Amino acid sequence: MSRPNALLLGIPALFLALSGCGRKEAPEAPSAAAPAPAGASAPAPAGGPAQVVRIGHVGPLSGPQAHYGKDNENGVRMAIDELNAQNVAIGGKPVRFELVADDDAGDPRQGTAAAQKMCDEKVAGVVGHLNSGTTIPASRVYNDCGIPHITPSASNPALMQPGYKTTFRLIANDNALGAAVANYAADTLKLKKVAIVDDRTAYGQGVAEVFRKTAEAKGMQVVDQQFTTDKATDFTAILTAIRAKAPDAIFYGGLDPQAGPMLRQMEQLGLANVRFLGGDGICTQEIAKLSGNAKTLDNVVCATGGASLDRMPGGKAWKQKYDQRFPNQFQVYSPYSYDATFVLVDAMKRANSTDPKVYTPFLASTDYQGVTARIQFEPNGELKNPATTLYTYKGGQKTQLD
Repeated sequence: MSRPNALLLGIPALFLALSGCGRKEAPEAPSAAAPAPAGASAPAPAGGPAQVVRIGHVGPLSGPQAHYGKDNENGVRMAIDELNAQNVAIGGKPVRFELVADDDAGDPRQGTAAAQKMCDEKVAGVVGHLNSGTTIPASRVYNDCGIPHITPSASNPALMQPGYKTTFRLIANDNALGAAVANYAADTLKLKKVAIVDDRTAYGQGVAEVFRKTAEAKGMQVVDQQFTTDKATDFTAILTAIRAKAPDAIFYGGLDPQAGPMLRQMEQLGLANVRFLGGDGICTQEIAKLSGNAKTLDNVVCATGGASLDRMPGGKAWKQKYDQRFPNQFQVYSPYSYDATFVLVDAMKRANSTDPKVYTPFLASTDYQGVTARIQFEPNGELKNPATTLYTYKGGQKTQLD
């Protein structure tokens, strides 16, 4: 997602207190039965202390987007524990990986502060951030201190415009997501009139603009454009104004903490037959809860970058492991944060070094079979051949559209 925002999960108070201060955590004991993922190295030679290699994760661990951030962190944690179970050796020396996590609360200022903490902590690499609005400014910080970062979710194309050699993305960008929804709306749903709302974040504006351009090129009429914020909860005035324009659909550029209440209020205002469209920011299981399972949930069509879990190379088996470890916490991006961690370590192994100055150039030549896809990068750090998948909701469950 170019992602800007989303969720309250009931995270323990102690966890929240720790999340704001760049905590270093010893990994939990991994299951001895856990299979080694693709790219696993041979066991390290016995004897001698292991070098500690710290990998950072930054995302929203507090506030309405915390469900996204915690899900992403879970993916990194799984990867680190599996790597430690393999007794990885890099440059002929045993290494032990350690998670360093921080909370950016989905806020750009807090995101740059968290990025600077990662630099000060001298982590070897970072998985994050979640949102485009935090990832874009943080990318400059990482570039300046020479630490590579891979975002599993930030989708705004502007992230790659500076050309930083330390920035990589593991999903499709908004150009693919917004266009996929617009094409489906025009070609399959045969919609004629659409209203657009965005939350004024880098993600929301970006995906909404791509949708608008594609929709107009496909002959759809944009009858209204409205704006909100990523903190809003009352959309009555916006929806009332849109209702007067009688659109066939509303496209929302934003995240599920706003999309859920918006769906509930659409039903209350008599918009139960209007389609609700969006990108990956609304394409979560959590939106069903946030909407109160409103009837309008059945009208949602949304796009995510990447294949569905059922069609990922290792998706089904990975999801079983995830659910055993983190029941009822899966959202969208944890498979990508999991793969991003392995991609960082794969580059370290190929470079025979955990020093970011040495191994970062090896990221550009990545060819890694992950859970989500075969991962290779374009020269600008974008993922090669990214997939997109469309979903709707049936009986409150996120369901892939064929």
